[in-house]
Amino acid sequence: QVQVAESGGDLVQEGGSLRLSCTIAGATEDVAMAWFRQAPGKEREAVASISGNGQTKYITDSAVGRFRISRDNARNTLYLQMTTAKPEDTGMYYCAAGPKPYFSGSWSARDTYIAWGQGTQVTVSS
Repeated sequence: QVQVAESGGDLVQEGGSLRLSCTIAGATEDVAMAWFRQAPGKEREAVASISGNGQTKYITDSAVGRFRISRDNARNTLYLQMTTAKPEDTGMYYCAAGPKPYFSGSWSARDTYIAWGQGTQVTVSS
């Protein structure tokens, strides 16, 4: 059974930087993974995703030029580097893992992923 666990959430000032990490366990191959976030009172939305070999990446429009997704398969770890943070980036950030190295569905659809972490809180103060 695949399990993922996030870490790195924190309180950061507007314009600051933060790096989130997610470790994956139980996968038999390097699967596609993603970061989602959920702000209070809002739907969970996709932020970024990456294929199993790290060569295909997607990122939501609001994060282009500010966030970067990467992975270290030797360490079974996924990262989200956040820079130039904005208050609207505030939310619970979730790591998700798909069943295959490629995207079996839309990169931004929740049902593309089969394993979810408990989330890590990011708060950006203005």
